[in-house]
Amino acid sequence: MTSATRTLREPGLKGWLLKVVPAVDALRTYRLQDARADLIAGLTVATVAVPQAMAYGMVAGVPPEHGLYTAIVMTAIGALFDSSKQLINGPTNATSIAVLSALAAIAVEDKLQAAVVLAALVGMIQLAITLLRLGDLNRYISHSVVVGFTLGAGSLLVLDQLKNLFGLKAMGDPHDHFLLRFFHTLVEGGPWHLETTLIGFSTIALVIGLRWLKGRLGWQLLPELLIVTVAMAGLVGGLGLDQQGVKVVGEIPASLPPFQLPSLQEPWVPDLFSSAAAIATLGLLEAIAMAKAIAAQTGQRLDINQQCLSEGLANFGGSFFQCIPGSGSLTRSAINQQAGAASQWSGVWSAAAVAIIVMLFAPYARFIPKAALAGILIVSAWRMIDPPAQLYHLRATRFDRIIVLATAFSAVFISVEFCVLIGVFMSFLLTVPRVGRMLLTEFVVGDDGMIHERMPDEEVCCRMRIFGLEGEMFFGSGASLEAHMDHIEASIQPETEVLILRMKRVRSPDAVCLAMLESHLARLDERGIHVLMCGVREDLRKGLERTGILERLRHEQVFVEQPVRGSSTLQAIAAAKKLLEEKACERCSLRSFGMGGPVSGVIG
Repeated sequence: MTSATRTLREPGLKGWLLKVVPAVDALRTYRLQDARADLIAGLTVATVAVPQAMAYGMVAGVPPEHGLYTAIVMTAIGALFDSSKQLINGPTNATSIAVLSALAAIAVEDKLQAAVVLAALVGMIQLAITLLRLGDLNRYISHSVVVGFTLGAGSLLVLDQLKNLFGLKAMGDPHDHFLLRFFHTLVEGGPWHLETTLIGFSTIALVIGLRWLKGRLGWQLLPELLIVTVAMAGLVGGLGLDQQGVKVVGEIPASLPPFQLPSLQEPWVPDLFSSAAAIATLGLLEAIAMAKAIAAQTGQRLDINQQCLSEGLANFGGSFFQCIPGSGSLTRSAINQQAGAASQWSGVWSAAAVAIIVMLFAPYARFIPKAALAGILIVSAWRMIDPPAQLYHLRATRFDRIIVLATAFSAVFISVEFCVLIGVFMSFLLTVPRVGRMLLTEFVVGDDGMIHERMPDEEVCCRMRIFGLEGEMFFGSGASLEAHMDHIEASIQPETEVLILRMKRVRSPDAVCLAMLESHLARLDERGIHVLMCGVREDLRKGLERTGILERLRHEQVFVEQPVRGSSTLQAIAAAKKLLEEKACERCSLRSFGMGGPVSGVIG
């Protein structure tokens, strides 16, 4: 019996609690070895989360400790409500660069408060999506949106961190002619700072080297980011490089996240709504994609609506503790799974471990150089971009290529939050015509009495034509249905007396297409053509009945789909025999049954 099944059988408040808080439900079958596995995985994730959270806070344009606060509060709340057992929430590359872009027009003194308000807005939007049960709509958004976003956002992340990597002056908004601004900064600000540059590139080299060593030796739990961060902080503190121009993160308070209500009454709050919608959508896409990837390997079942709930509560709850917007982390979730996490409680342990590290070691964090965090971010950006995935989507189809390039281009040259919205819009824009494309196939009765698709050079009966329609018959298919029905009418010859429409694979009829079909049937009736509809499924039959079309058609003209292969099509052809009085022209394949021979079906 699955956990979900057990939960559904629990009555009252207890059943509701177990359903809404999956981490509590996991405790019912929790074992000592599960607790040990979760503890080890949580501690492992924390060693990566600390340097990453500080770096992502810096990316978002807020003090690094707020990235740590997000890695504590948001990770804990997300873990309690997560449908996925191994997903780790918190600050991420994608959301942080989106926050940076969203706050570009906000005054410097208001950026921190605006980031917290943005987290509240993102959470409220995600909770609204949950309440309206719209989370499953993410399947209609192409994954190419995420791929294109990571390409654009990763590029922006590198461009934004060049100032910290080289020790340059602030270069402003990375969207604002970034290359010209970079070279202008080099000229105006003089040469880059040598010690800062050496630290930045040494960080990159050490991280890559340790990852290579980890892969060769199979030390999957080696915390290379933490090791490099501590080493660079020790180097700066030991040599006094912070006194020689190397910029450091500065004092980090050794305290837990303070409780404070987000201020929603500031004049700039309305300006954040569009950015919040984009970040909320991006966060859900990112988290759900990662949760699905984990579920594919572990075999666990996901509740997408529950996943949306966890993201919404994590962001909204985090805003009360000075957190920035976040989402499901690709890196930390993968580490959590590889470390053997058994349940959502590994995320709680990770949050607790980050909190303990902040309380004990915050005073020493002041020596962490910004160049080291920039190096970590640049390495992360390369992994975030994932060149093989980019090439795969660019080569796959024109549909994917357009979305990837449009999303990436708008991320770099317009804004990150706009690129998410345009990617989602293009997904729907390019998907609807695909869904609304109906197919038309012509069938013939061969000389052997078999029913099959007509070959291009095959002759057809001049007195009876058989066409099959296939696809979703809703308003989006109107143009396609109209074109097919026009083609059928144009194919009708003066000698034609019977038209058989095979409707077995017609689905989801709506008022628009039913009215269109009725119009064509009326025109065919005026021309004296007997229309027989076969393979009519129950939803189509009900649509014909409710709109009065079935009443206007003669009963013998509609053949409902039968649970026997080919039966309704054969019934329609048998009815056509009677209408044609078994008189076939000399070259007509109907001779095979016009003289009493059998007709067989190879189509359903």
